Amino acid sequence: MDALTYLIYGLPVVLLLVWHVMRRRRFERHSEEIKERTGRAEPASLHPIINERCIGCASCVKACPEQEHHAILGLVRGRAELINPGDCIGHGACKTACPVEAITLVFGTERRGVDIPVLTPSFETTVPGIFVAGELGGMGLIRNALEQGRQAVEAISSRRGKASGDMLDLVIVGAGPAGFSASLTAMASGMRFVAVEQESLGGCVFQYPRGKLVMTAPATVPLIGKINFRQTSKEALLEFWKEAERKTGVKINYRERVEDITREKDGFVVKTSRAQYCARSVLLAIGRRGTPRKLNVPGEELPKVVYRLIDPEQYAGQKVLVVGGGDSALEAAASVAESGSGGVVLSYRGDAFDRAKARNRDRVQAAANSGTLQVLLKSSVKQIDREQVAIEHAGQMMSVRNDAVIVSAGGVLPSDFLRRVGISVETKRGTA
Repeated sequence: MDALTYLIYGLPVVLLLVWHVMRRRRFERHSEEIKERTGRAEPASLHPIINERCIGCASCVKACPEQEHHAILGLVRGRAELINPGDCIGHGACKTACPVEAITLVFGTERRGVDIPVLTPSFETTVPGIFVAGELGGMGLIRNALEQGRQAVEAISSRRGKASGDMLDLVIVGAGPAGFSASLTAMASGMRFVAVEQESLGGCVFQYPRGKLVMTAPATVPLIGKINFRQTSKEALLEFWKEAERKTGVKINYRERVEDITREKDGFVVKTSRAQYCARSVLLAIGRRGTPRKLNVPGEELPKVVYRLIDPEQYAGQKVLVVGGGDSALEAAASVAESGSGGVVLSYRGDAFDRAKARNRDRVQAAANSGTLQVLLKSSVKQIDREQVAIEHAGQMMSVRNDAVIVSAGGVLPSDFLRRVGISVETKRGTA
């Protein structure tokens, strides 16, 4: 074979190899830039840990369903890495795609522990007969919650059998994605059940601000079939669920809060704010937000203080204080600032928004740059008055004129309630 033949056949291979190497280097530089920009962001829930077995094939990067919207995984120094932890929402597709099993899915980090009930593969807690599905069990993704609600009830139906006498088969607590899916599954299975919800249909989704984009993925729910949303708004998703509620006739008792669960003979007594139910099994699909965390400062009882944002436009022309450093706080502050308020102050006791997603930090930075939002890190609210708030910032007291206060400091997790019922809870710090 002469030199010309080698050139004809070999040159395309060399060019392809050079193109591949250059493309990979560009991707690695881009990954490092994103990693630098996201700073100390912490994953909110389930997320991947990648060990030394990684061969840098990028299969996990390609498999991540969120990658087309936000760079979650990247390549750094020849190995895959979680470069944008704050935007990871726990799909788990990366683990399945890895050809060398270099990925483990874990909860929490060394700096940020996550309380998770101890569960069996069928979602049963350490109290036989009490099950947990959805966000409370660490699965915040809507699709995962829908699937878990269905799977948990199927497990209850097959393993626990039917109750006898006046006893119900099941009490479902919560009507978020997991609870609603569980209610439809119980109805389709012919179970005798009661579903209660302390607020409204949708659970945590109902509490999102108006217009908030909800990310979801296809899931199959009894009596409805395949739910094939990929991107949708809060309003569109809730309207879909309300229509499903109307068509199926599933009954959910709204504005009914569970106060206690006690064991009785072969089942449980579930005491609520309205009634008392005896059931063979209980499914908790109550989410992780729990009761809103309060500031415990003078003036917090004033009518102008609220604990979640529903409609940013209601604050048009008003001077608003938002308290908190997570995604809810940053979303509230940016949304109110963008809606034409009279000025927003965002107060956070930490020195960085390391728990928030990069896109929310970018929105806050953009609002701050435009002058519609003032960020006060290392600050704390000391007193709330009718026309002003007292804030300690960098060791100095300051008085800020104010019309409304939105406290987005998270919720008090229901860990104490779970332990009182007898359910074991463990704190995960980067463990499976």
